[in-house]
Amino acid sequence: MPSFYFKEFPTVSYDLKKNGKFELLTNITLRFKINQILKSKRALYFSFTIPENMKADAVAYELYGDASLDWLLYLLNDIFDPEYDWPLDSFSLNRYIKEKYGSISTAQSTVQYYEKIVAPAKILFDGTIIPEKTYKIDQTTYNTLGPSERREVSAYEYEFLLNDNKRNISIIDESYIGDILTAIEDELNIDG
Repeated sequence: MPSFYFKEFPTVSYDLKKNGKFELLTNITLRFKINQILKSKRALYFSFTIPENMKADAVAYELYGDASLDWLLYLLNDIFDPEYDWPLDSFSLNRYIKEKYGSISTAQSTVQYYEKIVAPAKILFDGTIIPEKTYKIDQTTYNTLGPSERREVSAYEYEFLLNDNKRNISIIDESYIGDILTAIEDELNIDG
């Protein structure tokens, strides 16, 4: 999170190294109080899908007209590590997979888990898409099923799905941003 997000947070004296020397630290536990303020307004949330290559500051600018409100997106979505909790672009994802598994081909040939296909995806007469229904199973159960009832999920697919799921975030309507910022300022006791 950008350092300006914490600039108004209160500080606490803490013996960080347990050596009797107290240091002045930013009280980041206030983040949880702010989260409670935001979560109490859950009815005001909307879904947003982050496009490929779009960083939090760009999303904040597009949605709220202010790139410095990227911290609000992090708070709303319980993002603690903006580098890895935010979706990676394709290049960065492939680099991460190479580092983790040694190569893309190794990740593609490594079975992460097995699935039983309970119901295939279908499209209703009105165009509504009913997604496929699956659940994880062990290899023994996998081996007892026919080819149309089972699937292996590779480590590559697994990492891709994890990353893709990060694209769906919650946002708050722009019209409530002023109220939220005021509530946060009140919590932090910031004088106007």
